[in-house]
Amino acid sequence: MATARRWTLRAEHTNYTVRLSPDGPWAELEAWGPTGVEDGPSALDWSRRTHFITPADAAPAEYLPYGLRPFTGSELIAGRPGDQRGVWWEFDGAEEGEEGSLRLAFTDHVLGLRTVLCYEVVPGTDVILRWTELTATRGELRLERLDSAAVNIPVTGAARLTCLTGQWSQEFQRTQLDLPRGTFTMGSTQGVPGHAYAPWLAMQDGADGTAAGGGPAYGIALEWSGNWHITAEAEPGGLVRVRAGRVPHEGAVLLAPGETLTTPRLACAFSPDGLDGLSRVWHRYERRLSGERLHRPRKVLYNSWEATGFDVDAAGQLELAKAAADIGAELFVVDDGWFTGRTDDTGGLGDWYPDPAAFPQGFGRFVDDIRGLGLDFGLWVEPEAISPGSRLYAEHPEWTYRIEDRPARLVRNQLLLDLGRTDVQDFVIGTLDRLLTAYDISYLKWDMNRPPTERGRAGTPPDARLDLDAEHVAGYLRVLDHLRATHPDVTVEGCAGGGARIEHATVARTDVVWPSDNTAPLDRLAIQYGFLHAHAPHVMSSWVTDAPGIFDPRPRSLAFRFVNAMCGVLGIGADLRAWSPDERAEAAGWIARYKDVRETIHQGDVHLLGTPGDPTYGVQYDDPRAGRTVVAALGTGRLDGAPLLPGRPDRLRLCGLDPEARYHDAGSDRTYSGAHLLHHGLPFTWSEGHDAELVVLRRR
Repeated sequence: MATARRWTLRAEHTNYTVRLSPDGPWAELEAWGPTGVEDGPSALDWSRRTHFITPADAAPAEYLPYGLRPFTGSELIAGRPGDQRGVWWEFDGAEEGEEGSLRLAFTDHVLGLRTVLCYEVVPGTDVILRWTELTATRGELRLERLDSAAVNIPVTGAARLTCLTGQWSQEFQRTQLDLPRGTFTMGSTQGVPGHAYAPWLAMQDGADGTAAGGGPAYGIALEWSGNWHITAEAEPGGLVRVRAGRVPHEGAVLLAPGETLTTPRLACAFSPDGLDGLSRVWHRYERRLSGERLHRPRKVLYNSWEATGFDVDAAGQLELAKAAADIGAELFVVDDGWFTGRTDDTGGLGDWYPDPAAFPQGFGRFVDDIRGLGLDFGLWVEPEAISPGSRLYAEHPEWTYRIEDRPARLVRNQLLLDLGRTDVQDFVIGTLDRLLTAYDISYLKWDMNRPPTERGRAGTPPDARLDLDAEHVAGYLRVLDHLRATHPDVTVEGCAGGGARIEHATVARTDVVWPSDNTAPLDRLAIQYGFLHAHAPHVMSSWVTDAPGIFDPRPRSLAFRFVNAMCGVLGIGADLRAWSPDERAEAAGWIARYKDVRETIHQGDVHLLGTPGDPTYGVQYDDPRAGRTVVAALGTGRLDGAPLLPGRPDRLRLCGLDPEARYHDAGSDRTYSGAHLLHHGLPFTWSEGHDAELVVLRRR
């Protein structure tokens, strides 16, 4: 809805109001928050007194170029090649769509640049998508910065920022910091979002006492599979302004006359219910990204990697498959090591043919034998990688990233294919089509284990207009789109050395993602806690394994490992041949319980109950239509047999229940009032032999 030069976008419970600034030719945020927030004076308005800065530098602008905003950070830096930089534009009209979309156009006639700020409400959610379209209307342009959007947050004190940080095997660590003044930035130039930071940020007003995650929360997430940045600036006028976008590998992008560049989409979310409520906004959005595939059950898988490593042969894999089928697994995935030349990580990548020595009766017979056990069959691939000793490299060395007259650096004993080339894309598509057509494969795990280093293209003239990062992303997405269209019944798992490439472009084109290579119980608990802040449980693949802790080696029971893994999409990666009959029987029981509740886990409303640093931590899943609540409760503290509180059990307060309703736990045959569960919580007494429970409550 527009009033003069003011527009309001209406999401499910959120309004977002933009106006044309009275101070200059730019759009600025007037209000963002719960429905009706725009009725009243804007909390982002300012005194108009500026000293040593311009009005554009002080404004809560939605997007401004260097030129108009010279001092406090701009979203766009553009100019003609070899000429001075700077954009000075004029407002060129607004276009409103019927279903919550808005386009605001600005034109610099001297430079020859048309900039369109794009907005779109995602139906049924509190997410608004923002992106920018940049068109060269006259000559060639050089874009040194091309962010997707700027997001303004009014604060009365230091801004509380929550981000997800880490490293390989320690991804998605929830990290919080206060930003009273200055700049915080994070990102990646590794060709993927990376292990160090997720392209996701939550913002709150620190004056609201948000240490525990309460208070209204604003969030952004960048939909981009390549290089990126998110930068938050606490500005002198009491505003936090966050800019986000892709980062060109070459330092700039050249835009040809008449060409339009569309930036990645930035998803912007709001919840009045703090970080916990914001997580549910993101979960609902990712369910929309999954579409109808959300309702396909994520099958319990067994993956053989941690049991066998590269030592893959038909007999050993079938032995594991029989054990997996006996405990109730529904899918068997052969990981790395199944193809010719892959006895270790020094060879084989690129030559994607089953090793005849490992499968003497043929790979097709092996797949049929797996399926004869009642299991679906899946396969690991790393389509972007190539081994220097492979036949593919001998035939096409020019397909790898390389800089002429410079050595090619090996990472993990491999090189990386230039997936921005259409011939490389066609090779990958042809390879995957061949495998999926020749064999009865219903699951594909796509891995990527090294960043691009010497990022050049063979045979390219020095004056070529390259945008290698964007071209690789486009090639990656083209292949995933092909898999979706041509093999719609194949489940695709996204992985990049664990969680290095998890963002909304990947989530929209895969069925599950692999958050981390670290499967140890308490380490994984912290990873999943952070992951669920940003991503939905139906995309979170999690395994039960024998792995000891890397960062937290305290032992935990088999029950703990199962309940923890059941918080997402359950998998098993342990060496079942070494498990006792009692352990296998216990596992079968947990798998049966998981199958009974997985629909609630994958599609229910999620509440994170405490943190992994608490002695009792839990995840609650609610399905109001079925009247069912599932609680995964985990004891994370000392397990020495002593009660956590002398003489009393520990308690886990639940959220979001009807205080006047009654809830029955068939496992303990207890009935609780909603008020009791909200105020006192579920009781748990942990001990060395009892450190996890799965509680299923039925509303009566």
